[in-house]
Amino acid sequence: MCHQGLAFLHATPEFQQRYSETVIERIYFGCTRQHNGRLTLQDVKRSRLLRTLLVVDEEEDINRERQFFSYEHFYVLYCRFWELDSNHDLQIDREDLMRYGSHSLTSRIVERIFGGYARPLDSPENPGFMSYTDFIWFCLSEEDKTSDTAIDYWFRCVDRDGDGLITMYDMEFFYKEQLHRMECFGHEPVQIKDILCQLLDMIKPNVKPPVIRRKDLKRCRLAGNFFNVLFNLNKFFAIEARDPLQIRQEHATPELTDWDRFAALEYLRLSAEEEEGEEESWEEVGDAANPLMAGEAPF
Repeated sequence: MCHQGLAFLHATPEFQQRYSETVIERIYFGCTRQHNGRLTLQDVKRSRLLRTLLVVDEEEDINRERQFFSYEHFYVLYCRFWELDSNHDLQIDREDLMRYGSHSLTSRIVERIFGGYARPLDSPENPGFMSYTDFIWFCLSEEDKTSDTAIDYWFRCVDRDGDGLITMYDMEFFYKEQLHRMECFGHEPVQIKDILCQLLDMIKPNVKPPVIRRKDLKRCRLAGNFFNVLFNLNKFFAIEARDPLQIRQEHATPELTDWDRFAALEYLRLSAEEEEGEEESWEEVGDAANPLMAGEAPF
């Protein structure tokens, strides 16, 4: 915590720990290939970790380093977790995670996450709960499904029998819940047969019978769309809408990842909410403040 951009954390040891955990998990998320809890010398050499350490040592604004150390990215991750962790015991359960992204995820994919298929949960002695460090991996994977680590994360969830292949049956299993939710919301549904054809056209696997392999998704630039169609309803609707503003933003900032764009927008939202909360607390004496903004967090 000796970086000048983090000097304000010196008085809050708890949040020094949360920030440190975030950086460590992001390093493992971005650098490891085996995802077995170990960082090898080969991982370090292959990644940009050493170069990043040199850059962040010389950079005054720590938020300019977006891969591992950005405080703003930590702010977004921790606040997102805090919003779900209603009793603030640093654990969330299935029902909590179902609220993520305005209830965008299906129950079937949430069950796979809590079953440890995406990655083994960090607290096996406390089954049914996800820790903050688990949430970091989830959120980074959910908001940018194009990275190799995120593709691995979601592939393990969708590959139900663990044979390294996503079959038509796997895709149908997850999409059925999406279809049911569309019908419940009165949205014109895309039938299973049509969506399976669209997914195969999207990924273009070159094997018969058609199955999706991990390398097919990593070769294709549409892995995020593939997964969102299967288990994220709000993002599926966004794909169908083809928001021209979002397309222009992506073209204007090709150097940014999907995670970078998400974190930037979330940081603006959270900052605006904090300012609004501070104004209300000045206007209404004795009004109960949001605990995130009232001394429990250094934000």
